[in-house]
Amino acid sequence: MDSVPLPSSPSASASAPGAGALAGIRVLDLSRVLAGPWCTQVLADLGADVVKVERPGTGDDTRQWGPPFLKDAEGRDTTQAAYFTACNRNKRSVTIDMAHPEGQALLRAMAMEADVVVENFKVGGLKQYGLDHESLRALNPRLIYCSVTGFGQTGPYAPRAGYDLMVQAMTGLMDITGRADGEPGGGPLRVGVAVIDLFTGLYASNAILAALHVRQRTGEGQHIDMALLDVGMAVLDNQAAGFLATGESPRRQGNSHPSLVPYQDFPTADGAMLLAIGNDGQFARFCAAIGRPEWATDARFATNTLRVQHRAELVPLMETVTRTRTTAQWVALLEDKAVPCGPINSIAQAFDDPQVRARGLAVELPRRPDSSAGEDGIATVRGVASPLRLSATPPVLRNAPPALGQHTDEVLAEAGLDAAAVARLRAAGVV
Repeated sequence: MDSVPLPSSPSASASAPGAGALAGIRVLDLSRVLAGPWCTQVLADLGADVVKVERPGTGDDTRQWGPPFLKDAEGRDTTQAAYFTACNRNKRSVTIDMAHPEGQALLRAMAMEADVVVENFKVGGLKQYGLDHESLRALNPRLIYCSVTGFGQTGPYAPRAGYDLMVQAMTGLMDITGRADGEPGGGPLRVGVAVIDLFTGLYASNAILAALHVRQRTGEGQHIDMALLDVGMAVLDNQAAGFLATGESPRRQGNSHPSLVPYQDFPTADGAMLLAIGNDGQFARFCAAIGRPEWATDARFATNTLRVQHRAELVPLMETVTRTRTTAQWVALLEDKAVPCGPINSIAQAFDDPQVRARGLAVELPRRPDSSAGEDGIATVRGVASPLRLSATPPVLRNAPPALGQHTDEVLAEAGLDAAAVARLRAAGVV
């Protein structure tokens, strides 16, 4: 299978890929669903060799989280959900039953050769298998062991299972997302993607990179304790800062911003657009462009603080103007005036956007190098390119998200098992 290098800029040529920034780093991925796999996919895109351990027969839960399902070479639905492909690119899949003593021994042997282990079992859940941090650290003191849980390794909620939706609700994120009470459709809403899981994966990958850097100095690994709850509180960002400064909980206000005006959607002649005016200079240029220069010096609107205070007066005035042009006409009018303005796209429209196309953000990877389709009948997998653009060591898309157990024989051979030994383990249900 040919590797697919991501250009560092839209004009970069698709030259032969390098080894990747994390070449030589081995990651044992014991995680499943989203937060952990998102973390390890970041590491894999940067060149780490990520070995994903899955349950024999079923694999990662998200392989069955459909519809939608992947298509086979003839365009028919398979049993493999598209969800799995979002966060498992560039990994090698092995199937090992960690409840079996021989499976545990295999995983301990693999951990002895690994640089990083990522797991998202309940607190203490891997101790019974001898795969917890303390057990593996005794075997490999250089090991960086990252645990991803709902509520962390300490505190009264530590034993609880945690899920993105639950944490969105508990942290107040849902309470500030959606339209205000009393408006049509008002009430708390979850974000459209599992944003807490995704942020947790990103924070975890950052922590792992920091631990690898420290290990260069000390020669020692460490335990990383990542909690969805902690991340959910951290990414409340300015909303949390506002509460901590005032003691007042922010309220839902739809697409408008609590601290900036105008910074929201506006109706147009053929739909809606998004204006994101972040300073007084942008507002003045907007007013001049629409033929209302007096608004920029109006005592109610001259500064952002005044515009926030007089939001209820300014927004209706603007709406009467924004309805006079189409969204495309507004974008054309404002784009050379440094006034942030854009359409509100569907995902289909976003992938068809010229800038998205120019950046190569949709990619397609073949499943296997030696056949037209993988063991599950899937020939190719489409996905979103890594957004990391490093000029010297860019991410390289080496492998499509793997078929279940696709690399079991390969990885076990690297661990020193011959074909007969692998066949015996397979017959015994260990792999």
